[in-house]
Amino acid sequence: MFYIYIIYSESLNKYYVGSCQNIEERLDDHLNSRSKYTKSAKDWTLKHSETFSSRSEAYQREMQIKKMKSRVYIENLIDKS
Repeated sequence: MFYIYIIYSESLNKYYVGSCQNIEERLDDHLNSRSKYTKSAKDWTLKHSETFSSRSEAYQREMQIKKMKSRVYIENLIDKS
């Protein structure tokens, strides 16, 4: 299984969208500064995830969310889940 996920940092007041095969491991990477784009905060929390059967499907969905460039869109996804 493959996943897209949205995490949130309260200290930065920012969302991050990504895709992976293991959400727990990936969140641990974000929390322990092993990710270039999220290392500036240590308070990332998982807010939303979706499951896909292939890496390409997950990646396409990740890009779809990122293309929206909309905090409102992301917050609506979170509210619906």
